[in-house]
Amino acid sequence: MLGLALLGLTALLDHGEGATSCLSQQLRMQGDYVLGGLFPLGSAEGTGLGDRLQPNATMCTRFSSLGLLWALAVKMAVEEINNGSALLPGLHLGYDLFDTCSEPMVAMKPSLMFMAKAGSCSIAAYCNYTQYQPRVLAVIGPHSSELALVTGKFFSFFLVPQVSYGASTDRLSNREIFPSFFRTVPSDRVQVAAMVELLQELGWNWVAAVGSDDEYGRQGLSLFSGLANARGICIAHEGLVPLPPGSLRLGALQGLLRQVNQSSVQVVVLFSSAHAARTLFSYSIRCKLSPKVWVASEAWLTSDLVMTLPGMPGVGTVLGFLQQGAPMPEFPSYVRTRLALAADPAFCASLDAEQPGLEEHVVGPRCPQCDHVTLENLSAGLLHHQTFAAYAAVYGVAQALHHTLRCNASGCPRREPVRPWQLLENMYNVSFRARGLALQFDASGNVNVDYDLKLWVWQDPTPELRTVGTFKGRLELWRSQMCWHTPGKQQPVSQCSRQCKEGQVRRVKGFHSCCYDCVDCKAGSYQRNPDDLLCTQCDQDQWSPDRSTRCFPRKPMFLAWGEPAVLLLLALLALALGLALAALGLFLWHSDSPLVQASGGPRACFGLACLGLVCLSVLLFPGQPGPASCLAQQPLFHLPLTGCLSTLFLQAAEIFVGSELPPSWAEKMRGRLRGPWAWLVVLLAMLAEAAWCAWYLVAFPPEVVTDWRVLPTEALVHCHVHSWISFGLVHATNAMLAFLCFLGTFLVQSRPGRYDGARGLTFAMLAYFITWISFVPLFANVHVAYQPAVQMGAILLCALGILATFHLPKCYLLLQRPELNTPEFFLEDNARAQGSSWGQGRGESGQKQVTPDPVTSPQ
Repeated sequence: MLGLALLGLTALLDHGEGATSCLSQQLRMQGDYVLGGLFPLGSAEGTGLGDRLQPNATMCTRFSSLGLLWALAVKMAVEEINNGSALLPGLHLGYDLFDTCSEPMVAMKPSLMFMAKAGSCSIAAYCNYTQYQPRVLAVIGPHSSELALVTGKFFSFFLVPQVSYGASTDRLSNREIFPSFFRTVPSDRVQVAAMVELLQELGWNWVAAVGSDDEYGRQGLSLFSGLANARGICIAHEGLVPLPPGSLRLGALQGLLRQVNQSSVQVVVLFSSAHAARTLFSYSIRCKLSPKVWVASEAWLTSDLVMTLPGMPGVGTVLGFLQQGAPMPEFPSYVRTRLALAADPAFCASLDAEQPGLEEHVVGPRCPQCDHVTLENLSAGLLHHQTFAAYAAVYGVAQALHHTLRCNASGCPRREPVRPWQLLENMYNVSFRARGLALQFDASGNVNVDYDLKLWVWQDPTPELRTVGTFKGRLELWRSQMCWHTPGKQQPVSQCSRQCKEGQVRRVKGFHSCCYDCVDCKAGSYQRNPDDLLCTQCDQDQWSPDRSTRCFPRKPMFLAWGEPAVLLLLALLALALGLALAALGLFLWHSDSPLVQASGGPRACFGLACLGLVCLSVLLFPGQPGPASCLAQQPLFHLPLTGCLSTLFLQAAEIFVGSELPPSWAEKMRGRLRGPWAWLVVLLAMLAEAAWCAWYLVAFPPEVVTDWRVLPTEALVHCHVHSWISFGLVHATNAMLAFLCFLGTFLVQSRPGRYDGARGLTFAMLAYFITWISFVPLFANVHVAYQPAVQMGAILLCALGILATFHLPKCYLLLQRPELNTPEFFLEDNARAQGSSWGQGRGESGQKQVTPDPVTSPQ
């Protein structure tokens, strides 16, 4: 600030208000190699360019201080290079700087002059321009994308290197159309990427997008729309600011502003030139648009045309990205020196003598307004960010020329003239330094320059630019430095719909993906990404609760040993097995007693042992199923049960024979049923059951299956039965034995003074049928996870039923009523004596006589 104050004081002393100077004459200088320059020194506003009928001269009436400062930055860079020995020792660069008036038709005249043959003002027509030597070796500028698209094609025809310090449209990166175009500013694609990341960081996905109706605005708006849609940002309203301001489409702009004002949009992205931005804000202030957040493009973020507009503090918050550059503290002093020299008549006379004007009669005065400028006119733009970009453009060309001439510390060995296309070869991917900052042109002619995020902080008369973040390929936001010029001073929210909670996905309604309803993800699905439109199903080995953002692995589920149901069944097993073993032990201890002999003797002990094995078979059901346990469950249960039931069948047969057949026949049959042939019956029954089990295991082998669907959070591991018919047939042998036992004992009447064994067998078979008939519907309806427990319970209840109704009463008699353990009470040793009872037991009518039960009334 001290330098600016001294500069202002010097200008006031040495260059009075309104005095004439020769600053315009300093815009050209001769040299070994000349650089052309295109700068917006003025503008052609109000000259009626649209009404031209003849290609006559155009007068630029309005002065642009920034254009002059950029030209002086180029002049300063050339003088530094000429005075130094690092880049072009022994050589001098020259420059020839012209005004473009920010109009393509004006910029074409100096462009034609640049391409004129050296020493003349005309362009010769040749078949081959390889040896053609134009007046300039390279061109610096122009500033705007609109002009660069015109001049870029023109200079690319001659392969003349052109380095712009402000044209940022992405179209200029096309090397097929613009092979000789370079720039010291990034492409708009980088700026748009920074804008989109800013919107994402602040949670704004419902925005309006407006651009100026020129190449810069249309192309920037197109880039933004494409990238915003790809990143989930919806553009609620989109429009163009017509140029010039008096266009008939101004009504459409007013309609767009009304839509933005009435909608929930709180953020507007404005990608436009400074003139279009001024037009837009003029109407927005007039229409009293409510305060919004304006995301500015670089073209108008620092423009005085917009900053000084009356009523601008009422538009809201302005944010935008500004490219970084190296500081140039000497530049204000250099400008002061140039202004002081321009006011010196002796210096101006020396310029007239050294550089007689050759093209003023062709292009007109270079910059007549420049000869009346003061330091006060230039002070506002002295520190403009693009001053460094113009300065760096000269160093980029000088570095390429350094390589072309093969210069070193002692000089430049190559002395033959350098054509523009030869310089272009060394411009590609050239690295250079300007003010200590390392830069490089990439294959598309762009440089990688970082951005600062600037926030307008309102002050009088113009806002202050506060840095609130940086963009170096990734956004870094300094939230503590930000302030919001909105009602309540709170960060605005610009969303069509509220943010969905975790575990919810968006169900889009309408045409915009940002307008949606939030839908919960059901169990078994989850929300993978915050922007998902559909819930993602979990894998079959995973599960998830409602509104989940992840899936969890399923745990294997089976009938575990520690479950309460299993513990209860194991207690029941201990009871049944204990009773069976106790009865077996008691029978073995009293093996020679009439009671045991009447029960079958060794066969009764065998039946009790089989009943114990039946109880032990339930131990195959708990725990994690395996192939061996699945195959062994049914055979190891059914074979012992067959052995037990076959002994009971023989017992029933004896009772039936003894009570229903004549004594002579009964004695013969009883002898066979108690002899070795009885064991053959047991063996045949077990072989038949073994055959059924073998067929079942071979034809329909059960296997271990993991069911992922039957349980919500676990994977059920169980033995899968392939055929329920075969499963039922395995029960057929035992069911038939039980049925024959029941038939053989159901109608048998007890005899006086004898033990009623038929009653015990009848109830035993009833217990068997009740257990397994109840098992069928229970097994079919219970959850598959508990089917093994149902089978265990059925087996144990069946064993307990047989024990309780047939074996335990005999154990009771052995222990509590030993006086009844006699041959007369249990055995039929004297068949003849009993034969008379056969006849007496029937009347003439053939009906049986009912006698008292000797078990309940022993006399």
